[in-house]
Amino acid sequence: MALAEDKVREALKQVIDPELYVNIVDLGLIYLVDVKDEKEDGRHDVYIEMTMTSPMCPAGPQLVAGTKGAAEGLEEVDTCEVKVVMEPAWTPEKMTDDARDHLGIF
Repeated sequence: MALAEDKVREALKQVIDPELYVNIVDLGLIYLVDVKDEKEDGRHDVYIEMTMTSPMCPAGPQLVAGTKGAAEGLEEVDTCEVKVVMEPAWTPEKMTDDARDHLGIF
């Protein structure tokens, strides 16, 4: 059965920014989730583009590793490649309403 992008995004919600205590999906750090075609074994490769809240984010390596691990933790995922992009630049407008509420941003 084909793996849906929504399932991958839901798995990525377990990755929490250690400074802001909000998951990376609600923070708006995930720009692209590309689920590749199903392989003969029923698994998929996944390609993710994500950003950081700032270019020198100290949690960057941890967030990238967490993203890769969360995606590859799904039984339907074979491998996951994560690319960090800085364009377009992240802004607080990319956050969900829940994330803004949690951080007190209105």
